[in-house]
Amino acid sequence: MNANNLQVLSILLERAESERDEGRKQMQEAQARATHARAQHGDLAQYRNDYQQRWGQQFADRGTMDIVVCYQTFGGRLDQAITSQTQVADYADQRLEQARARLQELEMRVASIAKLMERRRLEISRAGQRQEQKATDEQAARASLSAFNPFMRLSA
Repeated sequence: MNANNLQVLSILLERAESERDEGRKQMQEAQARATHARAQHGDLAQYRNDYQQRWGQQFADRGTMDIVVCYQTFGGRLDQAITSQTQVADYADQRLEQARARLQELEMRVASIAKLMERRRLEISRAGQRQEQKATDEQAARASLSAFNPFMRLSA
């Protein structure tokens, strides 16, 4: 393990974080679209209910056949609009779930790379400690030998 490996991992982590941030943005946009679609569906359904309550009884009691037909035709169109909006909202919900799943994958990738980098740093640190310990042990061994062997002092 060396610094080049960490540098490559660092670049990879930056890219993964960028992709994750883009995924988060896409998920938030999908959330906004799904919320808007559901709100629009709710508004249409509420309008249909208000329309039926306001005009239904009035046209049934005092309306001509033409007006009743118009009332029913418009009510049918409202039902079609609500059905269509239900499909739009369902599709928006599906897209939101896909965006959430993608974001989760991207977040896991970032976490995996970060964890791998931490392991590599730890390995480099341990290797450095082992090298330092080895050097210290060798110095101690030389010092010990030179203390007992006078000829070692002259050659060292």
